[in-house]
Amino acid sequence: MTHNNNKNIGTLARLRRAVIVSISGLKTAWKGEEAFRQEVCVAVIFIPTAFFLPVSLVLKLLLAGSLFLILAVELLNSAIEAAIDLVTEDAHPLAKNAKDLGSAAVLICVIQASVFWAVVLLDCYLNKWS
Repeated sequence: MTHNNNKNIGTLARLRRAVIVSISGLKTAWKGEEAFRQEVCVAVIFIPTAFFLPVSLVLKLLLAGSLFLILAVELLNSAIEAAIDLVTEDAHPLAKNAKDLGSAAVLICVIQASVFWAVVLLDCYLNKWS
């Protein structure tokens, strides 16, 4: 394994490299992670929807942000799973715990986003008819 020494390159070059590596990570997740693809599809539908709701800009951004958070945590979960699979494919209790904890983090984000969206949509519905 080689260590990439970014100290010798300029700020723009380092930023460019970071963007390239990040895009590579997104492509890897899209190709290999079904859950990530499903969550992206949900985000593509709901993020624009948030901006058509009759709520403040802050709420619109929070609604969108709750979906971006799911994507970010899903990427972290996938990274944890890949790192564990690199180290061992044996059924080890600590490996199982790490994978389960990563999945639980995604679940917490999904629950948070679902509750947040449900409350905002219910409020929109009730205020429209009151």
